[in-house]
Amino acid sequence: SDHEAAEFEAVQRALLARWPEHRIAPDLSRIEQFCDLLAAPQLTSPVIHIAGTNGKTSVARIIETLLRTMGLRTGLMTSPALRDLTERLELDGEAVSTHRFTEIYRQIEPYLDIVDAASVADGGPPMTMFEVITGLGYALFADAPVDVAIVESGMGGRWDATNVNAAQVAVITPIGMDHTDYLGDTLAQIAG
Repeated sequence: SDHEAAEFEAVQRALLARWPEHRIAPDLSRIEQFCDLLAAPQLTSPVIHIAGTNGKTSVARIIETLLRTMGLRTGLMTSPALRDLTERLELDGEAVSTHRFTEIYRQIEPYLDIVDAASVADGGPPMTMFEVITGLGYALFADAPVDVAIVESGMGGRWDATNVNAAQVAVITPIGMDHTDYLGDTLAQIAG
């Protein structure tokens, strides 16, 4: 409906108004507090976590397809999106609907306000766009619920917002000289 489309556009605008993905805040405190307030949705299913410089999305899609073909209910979190933010989150091989994306966002929105206010009061930034979408993805997967979540990390593995999960399987794709302004200027530093 027109109302649903307008609602989704409003949510997407609110997310895009947050810190963009190339501006990161290397700290897990906001996403940890957020997930705690949401009752730890990132711990409700096994996770396969994928990090590295190149090939993350391809590897994630291959793993998701294999597991879904085996009859498991899958959740897939990738980035970035090309068209709209729903592309980042899939259930059973299908991008989440704009209706469901909006619905989950509205459910978690009050907790965003709490975390934003606490972080700003401590002199930090509000939650970044990537942190919010990560929390939204974990909430979506817990609500589904999925049998397994396949999660592609963003930037900087250890302090990347996706890293609040307790992944039983971690995949590291090839490491290259990328994001040197944040991660260091040697392959060893970037891999670390």
